[in-house]
Amino acid sequence: MEIERKFWITDFPTAYPELVHLETEQGYLTTVPVTVRIRRSHNCDTGSETYILCIKSRGTLSRHEVETPIEKTQFEELAGMLEHPMVHKDYHAYRLPDGNILECSVVDYGAFSYAEVEFESEEAANAWEPLSFLGPELTYDRRFTMGSYYRERKVPRPDEVKNA
Repeated sequence: MEIERKFWITDFPTAYPELVHLETEQGYLTTVPVTVRIRRSHNCDTGSETYILCIKSRGTLSRHEVETPIEKTQFEELAGMLEHPMVHKDYHAYRLPDGNILECSVVDYGAFSYAEVEFESEEAANAWEPLSFLGPELTYDRRFTMGSYYRERKVPRPDEVKNA
C-alpha cells in the first residue's frame, strides 16, 4: 500500500540532507482503470541504472502499488509500446527532522514541480503538518497525477487546486 501526500513546490529545500538524486524517465502503458508504468532511473551519485515496472490502483491518499525490477531489454521493449513520449523527472529525496522522507521532483525540465511524503498509515498522513515551504496540497486533485500529466502534458495552475 502506498500512502502519500503531494504538494506543489517552486524550489527544492536546502535545510535538509539529500539522500539521493535521480534522473528518471517514465512512461505509461495505461492509466485506466489501473496505472501501468515503466521507469528508468539513473542514480546521479553512483551512476547505476534501475528499471522498474509499476502497477498502481486508483486512489488519492492511498492506493495499492506493486513495483517489480525488470531488465533493460524488457524496459526498451515496453517503451516501444508507449503512446506518448516519456516524462523526465529530476528527483531528489531528503530526510526531514521528523524522520519522514520528502521526495521532490521537477517534471519535464520545469513544466511543474511537486513534493511527496510517504507514510505508514492514513492516520499518520492525516496528522502530519505540512512544512511552511510546501505549496498547495495536490493529494486529492486527480489532475495532478503523473498519469494525467503523461496523457495531457499540462497541469492546472497552483491557484486552481481542488482539495476534497
